[in-house]
Amino acid sequence: MQLDFASRELTIKLVYYGPALSGKTTNLQALHQAAAGDAKGRLMTLETKDDRTLFFDLLPLRFADDSGLSVRLKVFTVPGQVIHASTRRLVVQGADGIAFVADSRRSQTTQSAESFVDLRNNLEAQGIQLEKMPLVIQFNKRDLPDVRSEEEIRDSARRGREPVYLAVATKGQGVVECFLGLLHLTWADLEAKHQLGRKFGFNGDNFLRQVARKLGHDAPLSDLLGRTFTSARAPAREVSP
Repeated sequence: MQLDFASRELTIKLVYYGPALSGKTTNLQALHQAAAGDAKGRLMTLETKDDRTLFFDLLPLRFADDSGLSVRLKVFTVPGQVIHASTRRLVVQGADGIAFVADSRRSQTTQSAESFVDLRNNLEAQGIQLEKMPLVIQFNKRDLPDVRSEEEIRDSARRGREPVYLAVATKGQGVVECFLGLLHLTWADLEAKHQLGRKFGFNGDNFLRQVARKLGHDAPLSDLLGRTFTSARAPAREVSP
C-alpha cells in the first residue's frame, strides 16, 4: 500500500499469480473489459517468448467518497514460466493481496502446486508469511475436459483458509466475483493494520459497492461476497448488504 497524506491518495496493489497459461492474463483482460470506461486505465502487456505479464489501473485516482480519499487499484499478473522467476519476485514485491489462479485440469496439478510453493518462497524472501497475505484461489478452465471434480476441489479447500472460486475466465465466469473477494480481504487487512476508516472517515463497504457497480454488478455486497465455491474459514469483516 502506498499512501500520500498530502494529496490523500491511496494506491493498492493486487497481483494475479499462478503457473504458465493458467488464465491470469485472461482474468485481467476480462476485468478490464467489464470495467466501466471511466474506471479503468490503459491495459499494458509485456509479451515474452513463453508467456505474458500484464498490468492496468482500475479506478485510477478517480474514486473518492465524502472523505476526499482517492483510491487507485493497480492490478498485475506475473509470467508463470520457470525462466521468469526474477520477474515474478519483482512483481510480487509490495503486493497487498494475491489471487492464485490454478488450472483445473488434472494434468496441470503438479504445475499449480509448484507455482504455489514458488509464491510462498517469494513472499518469505520479503519476510512475509503466506498465511498473513490476503489470498484467494481460483480454479480456472472449468469448461475443459479432465478437470478436477468439484468434490476434489472442495475437499482440498476444506484443508485451507482461503476463499475458493471456480471460473471460466475466457467467458468471464467467476472473474469479477473472485476479484471482489480478493479486494474485500485486502481492504479488511489494510483497515486492520492502518485504520483508514478512523483516520480518513473512509467507508470501505461503500467503496466495495462502487467497485462492484463499476464492474457491472449491482447485487447486494453481501451476496457478491458470498459467491465463493466453499465457505472459507479465514476471518473476514462483516459487511452490510
